Amino acid sequence: MGLASVAPTIPLLIGSDIYRFSTYGPTHPLAVPRVSTTIDLCRALGWLPDAAYRDSPMATLAALGRFHDPAYLAALLQAERSGIVSPEDRERYRIGTDNNPVYPEMFRRPATSAGGVMLAADLTAEGGIIHVPGGGTHHGRADRASGFCYVNDCVLGILTWLDQGLDRVLYLDLDAHHGDGVQDAFAGEPRVLTVSIHEAGRWPHTGKAEDRAFGSARNLPVPAGYHDTEARFLLQEAVLPLIQRFRPQAIMMQCGADSLEEDPLARLSLSNNAYWAAVAAVLPMSPRLILLGGGGYNPFTVARCWAGIWATANGFQIPEILPSEAETILRRLVYNRAAGRNPPAHWMTTLADPPREGPVRAEIRQLAAVTLQET
Repeated sequence: MGLASVAPTIPLLIGSDIYRFSTYGPTHPLAVPRVSTTIDLCRALGWLPDAAYRDSPMATLAALGRFHDPAYLAALLQAERSGIVSPEDRERYRIGTDNNPVYPEMFRRPATSAGGVMLAADLTAEGGIIHVPGGGTHHGRADRASGFCYVNDCVLGILTWLDQGLDRVLYLDLDAHHGDGVQDAFAGEPRVLTVSIHEAGRWPHTGKAEDRAFGSARNLPVPAGYHDTEARFLLQEAVLPLIQRFRPQAIMMQCGADSLEEDPLARLSLSNNAYWAAVAAVLPMSPRLILLGGGGYNPFTVARCWAGIWATANGFQIPEILPSEAETILRRLVYNRAAGRNPPAHWMTTLADPPREGPVRAEIRQLAAVTLQET
């Protein structure tokens, strides 16, 4: 991928039809349509003209090898081709497990997400804003799959920026699960600061507040029930001061939507307004901004959140009531969990959640103070 010589004049969205037909299997949390629903919503709302859309390329083995072990990539590709994994490869590479199953696009899909994020880094070489909702696979390791993530597109995108000569890149992770794969990839790397806000005590059980990754990380493990008021407090009292102190040339935001209250795999209580507020606050502080997807396992809440992120990046007004075409897209969703059998009306008629406010707990105030302490 060659470097772009001119920054995009408008925000761009990078997507692919691979997310429309590919799932991890009918019983996996990622059986739900997320990226395709996000893109369909944006188009139905008139927010995604052809000039703002780019199709994601599939990263080559050579490009993926910038971070990933060639033997692991070969095993991943072989598993896709054959549909089976040997016991040795399952043990060594963690593919063919319940979390990281064999499925028909198990190489092509993550290679597409990585290709999209690396393209975004190329296109922002001179500046710009790009949304890649298919990206955000932050648990992937150089030599194995982890936590639904077969490759780590976040790491590959950051490495693309570093290869351009940038030396101050900030990674901000809003997913309910700690961004362990990105933190560990850049532990001790002075050019990268990783900041992760995640649920305390949840898998992968890393990312404690005292974990600084040799000075290149800040971790904010928040308690169950973490809500909009507390998110706003941490944004203002910890995250934005960190950004001001670091003065990044580029920011990558992983906007995993499993911190939303209705998500089945976490116990946090954010509304999508908290995500949009974070994007709005960070946007003017970053000469280059890549917005990624990530976790999120309720298709109604994920798609509405990520569509609103695209609107925020563009300064579009979010309607109080969705037009009929957008509502139809949401009403057609199938969500095979208890909440999906009788979804509340606002999941289909509005984009914005009701705000979820509350008192700022003492542990949140302490977390902000600890985060800003120098090592």
